[in-house]
Amino acid sequence: MSVKETFIELITKMNEEPSHLQGVTYVYEFNLFGEADETYQLKVDNNQAEYSEGTEWEPRLKLEMSDENFIKLAHDDLNATMAYMSGKLKVHGELGHALKLQSLIQKYQ
Repeated sequence: MSVKETFIELITKMNEEPSHLQGVTYVYEFNLFGEADETYQLKVDNNQAEYSEGTEWEPRLKLEMSDENFIKLAHDDLNATMAYMSGKLKVHGELGHALKLQSLIQKYQ
């Protein structure tokens, strides 16, 4: 599964069951490297989720990782804390929000 397909799958699940998005207003930016260096954003606002390729919104948190590790994270096959501690994930912003993202992703598995 590609990064784009992973985002589409995650966004679809979030928008089909938006109850877990209540009270969340956040923009996450993912700077991914691997086959290609790409930037994606995930925006959660008003009980809706959307993503963009590139930098459309002002992010509150930036995450750097390989595209392979992003796909694992999005499918809850990679623990964000362990990835951060082992250097597989770099966080620019509040680490607590990265952990909240993992918690949010787990609700859509």
